Amino acid sequence: MRLPPWQEAELTSAGYQAMQAISKAELSFEATDRPQRTVSARAETAGLANAGPVSVQGSSMPEGTGAEGKGAKVRATLRARLGDDIYSSWFNALEFDGFDGKTVKVSVPVKFLRKWIQSHYMDELLVCCRSEFQTAEHVEVSVRQPGASAAARAALAEAPALKPRETVAEPRALGSFEPVRAAVARPVAGRTSVDGFEGSPLDPHHTFDTFVVGTSNRMAHAGAIQVAETVLTDSPAFNPLYLYSSVGLGKTHLLQAIAWEVKRRAENAQVLYLTAERFRYQFVEALRSQDASAFKEKFRGINILLIDDLEFMQGEKTEQEFDHIINALLDGGRQVVVASARHPAQIERLNERMRSRLQRGLVAEIGGFDYELRMRVVEQRVAEKRLLDPGFELSREVAEILAGRLTESGRELEGAVNRLYLTWQHMRAPITPDIAETVVRDLFQGVEPRRIKIEDILRIISRHFGVSKGDLLSQRRHRSVVWPRQIGMYLAKQLTHRSLPEIGRRFGNRDHTTVLHAIRKIEGVIAGDANLRDEIDDLKKLLNGH
Repeated sequence: MRLPPWQEAELTSAGYQAMQAISKAELSFEATDRPQRTVSARAETAGLANAGPVSVQGSSMPEGTGAEGKGAKVRATLRARLGDDIYSSWFNALEFDGFDGKTVKVSVPVKFLRKWIQSHYMDELLVCCRSEFQTAEHVEVSVRQPGASAAARAALAEAPALKPRETVAEPRALGSFEPVRAAVARPVAGRTSVDGFEGSPLDPHHTFDTFVVGTSNRMAHAGAIQVAETVLTDSPAFNPLYLYSSVGLGKTHLLQAIAWEVKRRAENAQVLYLTAERFRYQFVEALRSQDASAFKEKFRGINILLIDDLEFMQGEKTEQEFDHIINALLDGGRQVVVASARHPAQIERLNERMRSRLQRGLVAEIGGFDYELRMRVVEQRVAEKRLLDPGFELSREVAEILAGRLTESGRELEGAVNRLYLTWQHMRAPITPDIAETVVRDLFQGVEPRRIKIEDILRIISRHFGVSKGDLLSQRRHRSVVWPRQIGMYLAKQLTHRSLPEIGRRFGNRDHTTVLHAIRKIEGVIAGDANLRDEIDDLKKLLNGH
């Protein structure tokens, strides 16, 4: 059974393909900042050419002759058959454990991954397995025990001729509300540094893997990906890259993801991530020690400078020094990435030249999260908690409560999931909607329901039914226009405080009795039509996330 067409279409969206273009190998910093080494999906596609021999069920055999060796070829066939996006989401953590002549035994790290493969891809998996295991009749998917797996790999590591296969999961698929991320070794927290100049801390969670892409952040995400991929080439993508958004929408996440990715690609790259506050502090310290010239010199050999929270760059001398450094870097062809809460034109402290230079590359806004993206964020954060304990889960109803009520930022949603996870750890019982409401009640306090306007309803109805706003307001009585118009009137009564006469006026100067007739008709149909109820619910969600 394949994914529904709408899911497969979204899996291949441009923004997601841009994210998939990044290989997920080592993110390496010096000393304690060095993450564990992994093998990229690209190496896997090439048959794990550099992975060396492997051991299968206790026996040593060269790659290509045992279950795992043949499994590498099966994985390549799966990737070609299903496409990179689906393969990376569902099969990247698949391991081949053995073959008894009839049954191919494979394993995945968590139950939800096994369940998804069993319910959607068993036919494709069996067909691909038969290309290498000709007598295969069945495929058995099991969940491997983390402890046992670690022990097995440790035993393999003791033999110098053997090298265990390691895998890393790709990001979750857009549009899928199933948790899809398999266990991945994240880099430890660290700092960038250049010539002894320490940058601000980097959060190991802030990688491209964990960034959830939606309509409001797709351009910013794609720009960040391209900068990370091209900064060390002769043809950098956008210089400078300027990201701006309100608090908690992901601009810091993207800046730090660029830093992690550039260092992964080139361990010796000169990367410096600084908040504006830290830049100012370091500069003031340099002035106090009468070492301002040395402060400037530290930036000369840099490959990429990432500045966060530009709006906090305050102080006349600090601003002047910042201008000089940014101009010198840009003139020298060095990459600059800046994040702020405001567009460059709205930062009064910037001089005209700096404002112009910051707008020369790509200026990308990260907008507020719509309902769909908020749902994805909740599901992504739940999936990450499930890596710690696969028993944790939130019902769709609870996820909808969070996504519907917490509309300001991704941080709110992540904080709510953290609370519910901690509650679940103590209770070891399902998180019901009542429990969820109680646990995160204070987060809801002060959050007023989004005010929905009739103009919003007209826009959503027009888009959903493919009818122009002019037709909705016209006197046309064709069913293709009347039905959407009646649903719009019903939603206006349900979701706004407007009177029937006012709703009538906003829907083309209609009488209030026409509005009442429309409301009663929709209510009557809804009572016996589950599909219409679902459609109305979907429209309400769209309006709540407008």
